[in-house]
Amino acid sequence: MSAPRVIVVGGANMDIGGSPAAGFRLRDSNPGEIRLRPGGVGRNIAHDLRLLGAEVSLVTALGDDLPGEALRQSCEAAGLDLSLAFTLPGERSSAYLYVTDGAGDMLVGVADTAITERLTPALLAPLLPRLGAADAVVLDANLSAEALDFLAENCAAPLYADPVSTAKAPRLRGALPYLAAIKPNAAEAAALTGEADSERAARALLAAGVKRVFVSLGAEGLLAAEGETLLRLPCQPCNIVSTNGAGDAATAAVVLAGILGFDLERTARAALSAGTQAAENPETNPAALRI
Repeated sequence: MSAPRVIVVGGANMDIGGSPAAGFRLRDSNPGEIRLRPGGVGRNIAHDLRLLGAEVSLVTALGDDLPGEALRQSCEAAGLDLSLAFTLPGERSSAYLYVTDGAGDMLVGVADTAITERLTPALLAPLLPRLGAADAVVLDANLSAEALDFLAENCAAPLYADPVSTAKAPRLRGALPYLAAIKPNAAEAAALTGEADSERAARALLAAGVKRVFVSLGAEGLLAAEGETLLRLPCQPCNIVSTNGAGDAATAAVVLAGILGFDLERTARAALSAGTQAAENPETNPAALRI
């Protein structure tokens, strides 16, 4: 069997992460560690899919600056095809600044991803034949609502989506009827549907037309829904190092499991496993990632 062909359309940015050496104190300088590494929801999902054995192309927007060149080199080193990516002269490449607590959980993040919204329908339209020939296309909500609607309505390949954040999740509302699967966390599912209860939010997403829903519940595990079936799977025991990238790994597993024809429960278990592997690893994209 040939490797699955996946195209990811979304953000790529430089991640600047800070971790305190001891307890975190607000409005104070905290001794600790700062790391600079490639990231972005779209890029992370693409990298994880490549680690899982897929052939992956990344459609993203990069600035013609030093961070943009570093991102390009890192993507190529990871084996990602960038022939469909855009370099926009004079634009600032995306960046994401986050701080974790002493246990590895994120305290706060600031995203500067405006360049991804330059991926307009006019820019994306010539890519539709390539997108339609893929085994799956993954959308992240760093794209504008206009671009997400355009791709959802015109792409022939199975579509998967990651809401990115509560602020950006509502951009996916117009695309929901076209999605094979979506993987929000509980807060993003609430932002998409207006339902604070995760089970009600999952059912609302199904009612909107999404075929499968996987809601990450953090320490409480994963909620999976399809048709009339709703499953709750507990978290696997793990030693958390950093949760940054865990959700992206889970989304990558959902996509690959969908291509391979896994049923709902097996797909949910694959997503939990991938997320756990990422959370236990200091790297955003663990080299040994498997489902």
